[in-house]
Amino acid sequence: MPIESSLEIFKTISPQLNENQIISDLCSVKGIFIDVWKTLSSKGTYIGAHPMTGKEKSGYENSDALLFENSVFIVCTENGKSKLFDEYINLVKTSGARISLLDPHLHDKITSRVSHLPQLLSVLLVNHSAQKVDENSFLDYAAGGFRDMTRIASSDFAIWESIIKYNKSEILDSIEKFEKQLSSLKDIIKKDDYSDLNKLFDDARQLRNEIPINTKGFIDPLFDITIFVKDQPGMISKISTILFEHNINIKDIELLKIREGTGGNFKFYFDSESDAVKAKLLIVNAGFNIQ
Repeated sequence: MPIESSLEIFKTISPQLNENQIISDLCSVKGIFIDVWKTLSSKGTYIGAHPMTGKEKSGYENSDALLFENSVFIVCTENGKSKLFDEYINLVKTSGARISLLDPHLHDKITSRVSHLPQLLSVLLVNHSAQKVDENSFLDYAAGGFRDMTRIASSDFAIWESIIKYNKSEILDSIEKFEKQLSSLKDIIKKDDYSDLNKLFDDARQLRNEIPINTKGFIDPLFDITIFVKDQPGMISKISTILFEHNINIKDIELLKIREGTGGNFKFYFDSESDAVKAKLLIVNAGFNIQ
């Protein structure tokens, strides 16, 4: 449900709980719920959560039994000492999700930086570039990089309105800090300080390459190997068959990049380091190139 509706039901149900009952929300802003919880009188236990997955179509008819499989499922630790906390964690694990434990207010700070600000910047970037000169639309020349950066600009405002409303302070703080960095970048370019600009690019490239597919320390880690796969029919099937025959389970597959007629790099994820090592040896012996 939207955050406003969830809060109203949250306030109504919470005082009616007994000591063996848990109430949980799945909204994308967490601090407001724990703040409201502290104003309520309840014998129950509140555990906030935020599954980092979803579908573009809602309703029961669009249900997906694998929706949470391998997804990041944030669980807030505010009431982590409750006797019911482990029971809740075990329930979430049955969905196939990977648990990430976070303080609710830290959750809101993090999401303001890695989700909410990028959403707003994406919207601004598209609107900023939607210009025309002599009937030439700038967006007609937008290539893959621009589309990649602005994909989330297509998001529905109805989803974002309450997120921005209830995480306003963290979003504003994030915008203010970003403004300072943008101003600094402007000064660097004005001064032709290409040494500092080069450092910004180097730092960004290194940090971007270090972003883990799973945040270690919060999430149960997966282990991966990158395989170059020729652009030929049945290549992925060949790899999966080899692993199946040796009882190695693939948790996830990600296409990194591909060139038609040549091939591409695929990342295969496994539950354990030993499975990844064994898979690597089997796939190399089968003639595949490991990146």
